[in-house]
Amino acid sequence: MEKDDLKNRVKEPPSLYGHYTYADYLTWQMDEMVELIKGKIFKQVAAPRVSHQRIAGLIFTRLFLHLEKRQCEAFIAPFDVRLPVKSKRNEDIDTVVQPDICVVCDPDKIDELGCVGAPDLVVEILSPGNNKKELQNKYEVYKESGVKEYWIIHPNECTLIIYTLIEGKYQTSRIFTHGDKVASQAVEGFTLDLEEVFEGMM
Repeated sequence: MEKDDLKNRVKEPPSLYGHYTYADYLTWQMDEMVELIKGKIFKQVAAPRVSHQRIAGLIFTRLFLHLEKRQCEAFIAPFDVRLPVKSKRNEDIDTVVQPDICVVCDPDKIDELGCVGAPDLVVEILSPGNNKKELQNKYEVYKESGVKEYWIIHPNECTLIIYTLIEGKYQTSRIFTHGDKVASQAVEGFTLDLEEVFEGMM
């Protein structure tokens, strides 16, 4: 009976305005990916470009291989990350994001619906139309929820910036690009060669 009731309630949100929770999110059936940031709906503008997909695939593969037989796990979008503030109840969570890639080292944060709590590492790849969401909105919720390390990659400019959480504030790295190798502080032993990531893009 409960499953039938849920199926009957599946719908799009009545409006893009207002304040929504993860409980609302679970009732929606939408063609495009959506994220909730502090109760506000953000729709994906368009499908990711080829460069975005190539970069995401390469980084995820490197992380996945690096983390084999370790406690940490790497996940690639679509993958729901719930960032609770008051409690872990669905009705209280109003931020649900889908990072391009994330690494979670605490197995207690993983359930069948995704991750509940801050991942250790989040990687976001900029696409036309999502720069403000990644650089402003997500930056704030990742910092507030305690994401230890946040990587932002700009495919068109072939750059990577790392934000490292220190005493509740993000410290910004220099801009990395072709020829650089970057090491993660959140994922022990992981190094990424940007020559490989940005190959053929300039």
